[in-house]
Amino acid sequence: MTPTILITLVLLWQCVLLGYTYTLAGNAADEAVRAGTAADRGTRDAACSRAGLDKLSSAWRRGAEVGCETSNGYVRAHVGLKVPVLFPGLIGFPFTVTGQAGAVEEATN
Repeated sequence: MTPTILITLVLLWQCVLLGYTYTLAGNAADEAVRAGTAADRGTRDAACSRAGLDKLSSAWRRGAEVGCETSNGYVRAHVGLKVPVLFPGLIGFPFTVTGQAGAVEEATN
């Protein structure tokens, strides 16, 4: 019975890590688009990437992909994070969890 309980706990912990990674990806995309809408067009990509990575811990920052694109006055941010296997910072699954956000570009005077 003990192995069954341990395997169940490990699987539950992995599900927690998967959900937390989705939460981090969504939050990072929100932060990135917020910074991207306020930045000038020339510095938008740098501001977007910096803001998207800023609140991530080093375990999730490694291998993270953050980008922004602008079209028709609308800024979209997308973030890709690797899901860790059991412990953040060691190894990750070969798939990427994505988070996306969008906002209307702020007018600059």
